Amino acid sequence: MSDRTLRVRKHALAAATVAAVSCVAASAYAADRVNLAALANAQQNDEFIVKHRDGTAARSNAATLQNALNTVSSSFSGKGHALGLKHVRRTSIGADVVRASRKLDRVEAESLMRQIAADPSVEYVEPNARMTAFFTPDDTRFGEQWGYTDADAGINASQAWDVSTGTGVVVAVIDTGIVSHSDLNANIIGGYDFITDATAARDSNGRDSNPADQGDWFVGSDCGVTYNSNSSWHGTHVAGTIAAVTNNAKGVSGTAYNAKVVPVRVLGRCGGTLADIADAITWASGGTVSGIPANPNPAEVINMSLGGSGACGSTYQAAIDGAVSRGVTVVVAAGNNNGNASNARPANCTGVITVGAVDSAGARSVWSSTQKSNYGTVVDVAAPGSNILSTLNAGTTTPGAESYASYGGTSMATPHVAGVVALLQAKATTPKTPAEIETLLKNTVKPFPSTPDQLIGAGIVDAKAALDALGGGNPNPGTQTYSNGTDYNIPDNNTTGVSSSIAVSGRTGNAPSNASVSINVIHPYKGDLIVDLIAPDGSVYNLHNRTGSSGDNVSGTFTVNLSSETLNGSWKLRAADRAAQDVGRIDTWSVTF
Repeated sequence: MSDRTLRVRKHALAAATVAAVSCVAASAYAADRVNLAALANAQQNDEFIVKHRDGTAARSNAATLQNALNTVSSSFSGKGHALGLKHVRRTSIGADVVRASRKLDRVEAESLMRQIAADPSVEYVEPNARMTAFFTPDDTRFGEQWGYTDADAGINASQAWDVSTGTGVVVAVIDTGIVSHSDLNANIIGGYDFITDATAARDSNGRDSNPADQGDWFVGSDCGVTYNSNSSWHGTHVAGTIAAVTNNAKGVSGTAYNAKVVPVRVLGRCGGTLADIADAITWASGGTVSGIPANPNPAEVINMSLGGSGACGSTYQAAIDGAVSRGVTVVVAAGNNNGNASNARPANCTGVITVGAVDSAGARSVWSSTQKSNYGTVVDVAAPGSNILSTLNAGTTTPGAESYASYGGTSMATPHVAGVVALLQAKATTPKTPAEIETLLKNTVKPFPSTPDQLIGAGIVDAKAALDALGGGNPNPGTQTYSNGTDYNIPDNNTTGVSSSIAVSGRTGNAPSNASVSINVIHPYKGDLIVDLIAPDGSVYNLHNRTGSSGDNVSGTFTVNLSSETLNGSWKLRAADRAAQDVGRIDTWSVTF
């Protein structure tokens, strides 16, 4: 008897196998009733919430419910260990809390939840996840710091602080120096004044160990411009955004408020010189500068909210290369001239993280008709840079009373990112390289609310998402399971077939050589099907190629060597039906790596 005849007979018997078909249909939709996303927030789970449908026996009878749980636990295929399931209580919404007899890791928990959901009477199942309060500091002006919490353009700092606060990380702020401020002083350590010109430094002695900001005010004719300027206290404002003392019932909060700031003074009257800034980069990162004592507090992060026009140049690049070689992440401002940042330095230097600015609507920051955030392909990420409140000083020339004020510029966006880098390094079990930090930030950005009028990076930095990818939300980021439970109908006798996609982001490096791909493709004749896994770069890995002359469905777990593939991107499962008569669907699939 031919295979095709067998298939015709099998179809004729279908009406007599309603119960079997019902079971297949029930399992086909099980994935839609399993909340796997919640597994990312806990390393182990032992309690689950199970909701049975109204009118089912398990919903109305406690003994029936326990019997159903016993059936699942007796057939549970975990890691070779027995498992018991016990009904704990019924919730106000009619769902039941059930507890396993031991802690389950993510893989076991997913398997158990799928087995529970295979029962057609189950409406849904999810972990009984533990929630915590997001830390909200009591700083009196925290509510004005939109850059931390704004839904459209904030960096999700409040959520990030439940994971990391920057403890143990040193950030060097290469800027105008520092003025005393009670909302900042406790987080300031060491520092140095690298301004060689005593006149520009205004301290009469050129370079010294005192990074105090003497004021950068000037008369236009002194600096070759047509305007005068009061002192900016720029370095103090930047430092406050990074590490203002937090939860002290006053003032503002810092992005990484338990980090320490080393102020490095390079900007005085009329700015600062390239040679001085290059030496400051070297010293701040733990390198040697002739005639200057070694930095007792080498930085893991350098913030440079400064710049000028022109190509990066050999001096800048050499200093930055040295810092990067010592494992220091260098974060720089894109500039405010409404131009391409490829013409601004150090924004255009290699090895730095270049930061553009957004306002509270998530749009490219505009400060005047001529001052807007620089843009272009050298800009890596964006961060809040309009109306940013931080620590300051009221003196117009020399230091006066401490104060707070709002500034705008990519100078203000940059310390948000430097602070997030400090959060990441504080959380990392081993320090991340500058390249790893850059990749992590780019892969976890918050999308712009609308497409910016010019390119200002991959998106808006998201501190919590970056920490989650590092391991803040998932303590075992090295192994994660990504799933798609949406049904995709497979066209009959069609070479193109249909694809189901899974987006992977926030990961670093390549996929492993033993990636696990689990699939459930519903089809009455698997000999018709070709099923492939397609990597983000388009590489095809065949999982099933028309094998088997009879039998329903292509289901199972495949181990695939994906070591040549980058983890991040869109992974696809493609199923093509290469013969006429039968149709099916991609029911659910997942990939673990």
